Amino acid sequence: MNKTKTVLITGCSSGYGLATALLFHERGWNVVATMRTPRPELFPQSERMRVLKLEVTDSNNIAAAVAAAGELDVLVNNAGIGLLGAFEATPMSTVRELFETNTLGPIAVAQAVLPQLRARKSGVIINVTSTVALASMPLVAVYTASKTAVEGFTASLALELAAFGVRVKLVEPGYCPNTRFAENGGERMNGLIPEVYAPYAQEVFASYAQVTATTRPEDVAETVYEAATDESATLRYAAGADALALASGPAAHLFR
Repeated sequence: MNKTKTVLITGCSSGYGLATALLFHERGWNVVATMRTPRPELFPQSERMRVLKLEVTDSNNIAAAVAAAGELDVLVNNAGIGLLGAFEATPMSTVRELFETNTLGPIAVAQAVLPQLRARKSGVIINVTSTVALASMPLVAVYTASKTAVEGFTASLALELAAFGVRVKLVEPGYCPNTRFAENGGERMNGLIPEVYAPYAQEVFASYAQVTATTRPEDVAETVYEAATDESATLRYAAGADALALASGPAAHLFR
């Protein structure tokens, strides 16, 4: 008999993570939805849905959550924080905070889950990054750096784990205006647009408002599901209308 598969997803309190958790549950999976502050009310009451606390910058919490989750088939590293502002005005403490969550967080969770996948010679690790790693955008230099680092890590890890039957994937969403990117940025964004940068920043923000092809959380959820169930060696999966356009344009060679 085919057992019900289990997925652990980080950052499930909103946006991509929430949509992904709901989709996997809808399609019959056991779902371990994790977040900094557990909110079980966001999810259906079901024996196939568990909500756990997971702070990806806390090694002890990671170990406890992975132990509580039990046997996993898929890990989705989705948790992250946003940052928008001029690099010149960004304190190094903020740079480190972003890398701790967006880069070292996924690496640490993957390392905690990996032994069981390698031992069973099966399973999938999916890291959710961003198309900013493929097409440069202004005022997100630190955020882009944190996501690009994950891209390099993932590409190398995919080669390393192929011999053990573990697949490693990247899901690259485009611009999603209805996520909590700015809200999650919180107070760390205050003062990151100095007066000298203000005219340029206004032009950039105006250009964002003109974008017509964007990404929805549901697009990302569907793409994560595709990556989780695709047994091929495909590394990159574009998520969202704008990401798909990029995948067929200047960055097309990366998706082959």
